[in-house]
Amino acid sequence: MPGASPLLTWWAQRPPAAGAAVMATGILSIGLHLTGYETLSRIALVLACAAWLALAGDFVARLVRERERWLAEAGTPAALTAVAATTVLGARFSALGWQGVAEALLALAAVLWPGLLVLVVRHWGPRMPGAVFLGCVATQGLAVLAAALAVAVGSAWLSHAALVLFWLGLVFYAAGLWHFDPRQVAHGAGDHWVAGGALAISALAGSKLVTAGQAGLSLSGHGGPFLWSEGDNSVLRTVTVALLVLDLAWYCVLAVAELRWPRPRYDVRRWASVFPMGMTAVATLSVSAAVEVPWLRGPGQVLLWIAVAAWLAVAAQAVHSARAGRSG
Repeated sequence: MPGASPLLTWWAQRPPAAGAAVMATGILSIGLHLTGYETLSRIALVLACAAWLALAGDFVARLVRERERWLAEAGTPAALTAVAATTVLGARFSALGWQGVAEALLALAAVLWPGLLVLVVRHWGPRMPGAVFLGCVATQGLAVLAAALAVAVGSAWLSHAALVLFWLGLVFYAAGLWHFDPRQVAHGAGDHWVAGGALAISALAGSKLVTAGQAGLSLSGHGGPFLWSEGDNSVLRTVTVALLVLDLAWYCVLAVAELRWPRPRYDVRRWASVFPMGMTAVATLSVSAAVEVPWLRGPGQVLLWIAVAAWLAVAAQAVHSARAGRSG
């Protein structure tokens, strides 16, 4: 792009993985809300919304004007950040009480999800990077938002849709694990953290479903008008806790790998490291409340501030990259 400014050059080269920046910022907004830092939470929400609008506009522009490029990018795992980012913002708006906006974002994500998922899965191969787990993340994002809305608006079908999506998301995690190249733990550019982040958002979805079950019991006194049985709720609690434990184990492995094999150079996929960090914090906080284990709240808060520090570091690198006109 001769004569273009470095910023415009950087934007034109922006890959689909940039959607992880919205995911990272949005999940920090949720975490800050859960820990009582409402002003910081809303600042993060504004930033996430601005980035989402810019990326959504570019998504449509490329679809209309650069169809071949759009199709090529839509077949990459990072394309599913469009779905995941939309559901994260929807969950935050639902927590604000803006259920109409959350419902609109859920509808949009649900429309995007099957088409992008099919395109992405068709291009799966052996030895994939961590972005292969975005199939799980996008599906569990829908489960999280649907479960949150089910409680907020008292919807029977949404609660059951969320439950189906939760189990389907675990299937996609298993499939992603089969295709994942474990060498990415040592040499990945940042999205290898999604191997743990996918478990974190699965644990978050489970906690939302457990909370939905508890809300149903309190409303009717005999299992809820639209929720599952006591036995099913017990299974959900067990699976949710197990997912959180596995996620925390992945977190430790990935953190040690970062110390053993440092990767200081900026890459846009580093936003896909920040998102799992923030998601692990939010999942820990949410599971703590859902299964009534209050001592988990302290570790969740520590993990949140680690994620905030990582966000600031990656954001500083991103600004430098944009000023230099590099896509990362």
